[in-house]
Amino acid sequence: MCGVAGWVSFRQDLSHEENILAGMTNSMTCRGPDASGQWLSRHAALGHRRLSIIDLPGGTQPMTVDTPGGPVTMSYSGETYNFVELRDELRKRGHTFRTRSDTEVVLRGYLEWGAAIAERMVGMCAIAIWDSRYERLTLIRDRMGTKPMHYSRTKDGLLFGSEPKAILAHPDAKPVVDMEGMRQLFSFFTSSENAVWAGMKVMTPGTVIEFDRNGLREHTYWQLSAEEHTDDLDTTVARVRQMVEDNVRHELVADVPLGLLLSGGLDSSALAGIASRHLTAKGDRARTFSVDFPGQSENFQPHEMADSADAPYAKEMAAHIGSEHHDIVLDHRRLSDPDLRRSVVAAWDLPWGMGDINGSMYLLFKAVREHVTVALSGEAADEIFAGHVWHQSKAARYGGTFPWHTTWLKRVDCSAYLTGEFNAALDSDAYTADRFQEATARVPYLDGEDEEQRMYRRSLHLGLNHFMRVLEDRVDRMAMAVGLETRVPFCDYRLAQYLYNVPWTMQTFDGREKSLLRASVKDVVTPSVVERRKSPYPSTQDTLYVGALQEQVKILLKEPSSPVFDLFDRSKLAEAAELSPQQIAGAPRAAFEKALDLAVWFEIRNPELRY
Repeated sequence: MCGVAGWVSFRQDLSHEENILAGMTNSMTCRGPDASGQWLSRHAALGHRRLSIIDLPGGTQPMTVDTPGGPVTMSYSGETYNFVELRDELRKRGHTFRTRSDTEVVLRGYLEWGAAIAERMVGMCAIAIWDSRYERLTLIRDRMGTKPMHYSRTKDGLLFGSEPKAILAHPDAKPVVDMEGMRQLFSFFTSSENAVWAGMKVMTPGTVIEFDRNGLREHTYWQLSAEEHTDDLDTTVARVRQMVEDNVRHELVADVPLGLLLSGGLDSSALAGIASRHLTAKGDRARTFSVDFPGQSENFQPHEMADSADAPYAKEMAAHIGSEHHDIVLDHRRLSDPDLRRSVVAAWDLPWGMGDINGSMYLLFKAVREHVTVALSGEAADEIFAGHVWHQSKAARYGGTFPWHTTWLKRVDCSAYLTGEFNAALDSDAYTADRFQEATARVPYLDGEDEEQRMYRRSLHLGLNHFMRVLEDRVDRMAMAVGLETRVPFCDYRLAQYLYNVPWTMQTFDGREKSLLRASVKDVVTPSVVERRKSPYPSTQDTLYVGALQEQVKILLKEPSSPVFDLFDRSKLAEAAELSPQQIAGAPRAAFEKALDLAVWFEIRNPELRY
């Protein structure tokens, strides 16, 4: 995977702005540790950081094709899984190729079909193409939003980058966060097209942006649609298996070592089971990786989100497929290390406050990267197959807010620890209600559907277009921060479209969550995994970790002028810091994580807050 950065200006000559472009590009060195490239012209500058995956010597970027009307140059982040088929079609149309890379296929596809190349690609991508024939920039983001792209208007042009840090590295970009941004930071997973940073946008998945002297035009080339589902149950199960199998087969293609993330849940176990069969057929052996915490299996405390620890199931599944298994065990010292928090906040550019969930993922990916360059992940299966607790809850589906707010919010809501003034300014209830109304207005339904099916569609659509975007971004940032490419076979637009139209009664035909996935992969996973209840990404239950957070908060409380206390009520945090670690869960723990993330963020980014 790679990092994309660039700059368009119609009033300046950018031909000699190598230093500024280098600053933007190299802010994302972690996304592409293998190579760096720049291309500059009078009105456009494109930068690229490369993580080499396919055609290691031939995929150098930015990549340029000279045409009679002038050069066409591309900076591309992603993987196009159907690039072989596209290359064959382009050859029939007269194109010749200098490399084996999917990069050249995408660029020549643009020369053949223009921005409509987006509609022919299967995979994940964030693409910037400067076409000097028309002095036009084209930005493309994949249908499911697996790869990020941000942009920001300037007085005479546009800045863009895979991550906000690339844009913020430009001297014209200021690190300002206004009230809209603060509301996004403190409202749980109600993402929008606005980045937290003022004036910065996040490209909507499934869109193309064209920018030239006439301004900016955005076109949606794909979105979920409501259609009648005509397959019976057996056909539906078989179709799901076929699509998942095809996705795994395509995503195992790489010229570098590849592994599988294995939690012991149904999603990752299904991918591991299918992938191991394909790898064994080629004479290879699957490599699997899991995260665990000392004593978690022996001392696991069931809660409303999970009733069992992951490790026993992961080990059983690894033995079942005969993989080379790596168990990454993280103790409270590593998870509470302030340097880890700094790395996580720097990777995401924002203080999301997810604590050990983010930190453990970062450390897991860092350990995985010591063995492989690409890892397949079961991410997005819960959103695609309606596997979350809130999908199954009728109260959550029929509620007047984002459905995850009814089940998860109490675990992450730290509003009780904010200052009264800041809490009032946030007005989170009104903000969330407005975002909910906007989001539900976009949900497509079929005429004549009953209320239960409509509420199911709404829940699924909200999860795919809001909840999943934050989780996708999280996986991308934590993986790219250590130079690891993650691939997500479940995050496929064809699978999402198909399942969006399967009736709720068929989705839950066995009375459980993810019925169709369970039925379609039961031959490749162990019986215990088939029967296991859905469990979220793990969080440590070690009270020593919580105790470490308390001590760090106590140190923060001694800082007389920390900007954290413009947002958080010092006395309320101090009171929580004196509780016993056993008493701290939910809101107090979330407040600790958020406050500590904010303290690091203020140091790293020094944002100007306007509210």
